[in-house]
Amino acid sequence: MVTWGMLFMQDAGSPLMKGVIDFHDHAMVVLVLVISVVLYMLIYMSCNYCFDNYISEHQGIETVWTVGPALLLVFIAIPSLKLLYVSDEIYNAGLTLKSVGHQWYWSYEYSDFIDVDFDSFMLPDEEQIFRLLDVDNRVVLPWGVSVRVLITAGDVLHSWTVPSMGVKVDAIPGRVNQVLLCVGRPGVYFGQCSEICGANHSFMPIVLEGVSLNSFIDWVSTF
Repeated sequence: MVTWGMLFMQDAGSPLMKGVIDFHDHAMVVLVLVISVVLYMLIYMSCNYCFDNYISEHQGIETVWTVGPALLLVFIAIPSLKLLYVSDEIYNAGLTLKSVGHQWYWSYEYSDFIDVDFDSFMLPDEEQIFRLLDVDNRVVLPWGVSVRVLITAGDVLHSWTVPSMGVKVDAIPGRVNQVLLCVGRPGVYFGQCSEICGANHSFMPIVLEGVSLNSFIDWVSTF
């Protein structure tokens, strides 16, 4: 959940988002190290001006400042590529959810069940606690279960985005994109359309509710 004045990412609600946060911390350590070294050298050279032709043409030094940054980039790229390919893998999905973007609401269908589908509209200001975020019909998912989400659009480009899940997938008319989602713990997770899709683009939020498997079965049985 986002709070006022929050400087960092939202708390991870899925293993994928935890991986994103871990990679962010990993990259920041490298960046802070590089900035510290460069800043130290700038201050040192500013306070102790000197010039040496031997140093300026030193091949060993040139090798170090060429190979060093290359190794740092590899050090960042390896976990980045691992996370990238893990996020694209679809495996052992226990549930399939279809999401269709419209101007300006979302439609959902649980393909593994009969007639479990609904439209999700943003609630008016007077009926909601979370302004511009809450909806009349939330997406309910069992936590700890891998869910394959199929995402498309019925009119223009949309983007199905839930930051705390580490998910942002384009909804494109005539094309189906997919992502593997696993809610890590019970809770309510908010997202919004992240592709400018018209006048009311700002008013088509996404709300996921993670519940226990028994509660999910009870919820499905109400349809």
